Amino acid sequence: MFNSFGNILKLTTFGESHGIAIGGVIDGFPAGIKVDFDAVQQELNRRKPGQSKIVTQRKEPDTVEFLSGIFEGFTTGASIGFIIKNTNQKSKDYNHNTDVYRPSHADYTYDKKYGIRDHRGGGRTSARETANWVVAGALAKQLINHIKINAFTSSVGDVFMSKPYQELDFSKTESTIVRCPDEASAKEMIDKIQEIRKAGDTIGGTITCVVQNVPVGLGEPIFQKLHAALGQAMLSINAVKGFEFGSGFCGAKMKGSEHNDLFNPDGTTQSNLSGGIQGGISNGMDIYFRVAFKPVATIMQNQTTTNSKGEATEIHGKGRHDPCVVPRAVPIVEAMTAMVLADFWLMNKMRK
Repeated sequence: MFNSFGNILKLTTFGESHGIAIGGVIDGFPAGIKVDFDAVQQELNRRKPGQSKIVTQRKEPDTVEFLSGIFEGFTTGASIGFIIKNTNQKSKDYNHNTDVYRPSHADYTYDKKYGIRDHRGGGRTSARETANWVVAGALAKQLINHIKINAFTSSVGDVFMSKPYQELDFSKTESTIVRCPDEASAKEMIDKIQEIRKAGDTIGGTITCVVQNVPVGLGEPIFQKLHAALGQAMLSINAVKGFEFGSGFCGAKMKGSEHNDLFNPDGTTQSNLSGGIQGGISNGMDIYFRVAFKPVATIMQNQTTTNSKGEATEIHGKGRHDPCVVPRAVPIVEAMTAMVLADFWLMNKMRK
């Protein structure tokens, strides 16, 4: 099983949703970086369950404990080990699906691949794993603090925030529980999620991420293209079904004369349909991309399914689940973006 992510800056994780703890080991982090522990915990607080009325009500403090690689507040260059203890598991909520495969979950595929599975909340395949990624991403943000990464909810179901990101005040993203910096759109999104939740259903949405102050030259022209690495990172996040950067799928409708980003004498471009990346390499313009999340698979309705014996049966969701995963996924998108950019930034430094 692959449990590691990254090249020079590498995260290896462990743990299950209903185990004693989750955690990770970060290799390749440079020595001498002062760690802002409060900032790391704040990123976890943005992702943790139970933070508002529109997310799962599982109550986890998600307090990170660093075990190694940091001395007197500074990184030492050694492996950074950390754990996050699970404190609010309700494993009995999953007794009904011990032998039953939940539709659109990893139950069936995991069982067929490994011949064993942890039915409690999905075990290793649970989105709880992403708390580890947020810790690593929070440290990566501090390593490349000259680069600004801002993600936000841009749609929930058929409710879209139509303002271009250049008109948004990113400082308002955290002022709404849905993490949309446009207040009018945020209210519509919240109303939509509450409506869906009352029906015992779930809803999907999109997150937009904007990266500013990116230096020219991150990424490779062949197999380590920057946008490919970002795409892999985003598609590793639970429930993600789509990734597009720059003009994305809309660019497929355009002519070259409309789509080309014409240069200014200083190397900047008059437009930015390339999304800050050309030929797999950052060009210094803003990088922006959008990530699509499917509806959460566990719904509070009866569904037909099958069990490990191949028998038809029914299942009804139980326990505490997000009606829409998007608001809690915003810090995860930022974390994985930071991990990729920090990794590529270190690769560039090694060449100098």
